[in-house]
Amino acid sequence: MEIGTVVGLGLIATTLALIVKKERPEIAVLLSLTAGVVVFLLLMDKIAAVVEVFTGLGERAGLNSLYLGIIFKIIGISYLAEFGAQICRDAGEGAIAQKIELAAKILVIILAIPILMAVLETLLKLLPE
Repeated sequence: MEIGTVVGLGLIATTLALIVKKERPEIAVLLSLTAGVVVFLLLMDKIAAVVEVFTGLGERAGLNSLYLGIIFKIIGISYLAEFGAQICRDAGEGAIAQKIELAAKILVIILAIPILMAVLETLLKLLPE
């Protein structure tokens, strides 16, 4: 899958959304959502390859798989929240978009706690007693 496919799909969806938006704005939002999901599905094999590479690198580096899993979850939350917030903004719901972004930030902080604790414990071990 090449970037041309993504750009082409985006341009087609945008053109259709602009045509439909005046008469049926709810359909325009659905077109935007559908285009985003299709792009994501087209990229699934690329995403899987990236996850596989990082998982292999993490294993070779001796990283605890728990931490790598947390990092993948944080990345997923970030991308998903951005996607949802942009759809809300496309629909004219900026306030809801901000709530999605706030929720994502809170979830990221919560997920990051084990990693932060491990870093702090390592730092404490390095300090002289």
